Amino acid sequence: MADIKNRLLRLLQDPRVAKLVQDPKVQQLVVRGLRFRGRVEGVLERRMQGIAGSLNLVTQRDLRSLHRRIRHLEQELREAEQPLTEAEAEDAREAAVRD
Repeated sequence: MADIKNRLLRLLQDPRVAKLVQDPKVQQLVVRGLRFRGRVEGVLERRMQGIAGSLNLVTQRDLRSLHRRIRHLEQELREAEQPLTEAEAEDAREAAVRD
């Protein structure tokens, strides 16, 4: 990967390539290519989700959603435990004062 990155950097330093990259038609073509790639990825993602759903398989999206739900429930649990912990601490202080 580093080799490809180095080659790309050397290529971009070539004045001919720099001139080509500045051409508005080339820029529009690159933008269209990136948009096309995004559309293709979206279609593939939706189809994979459909196939995974029909086969009852877990997807990365399902796992991310599950992780978010777990984090949310952990936060709610911490918030629910806090008043109990504070009440227990208060009871312990009162018991210490009585003894």
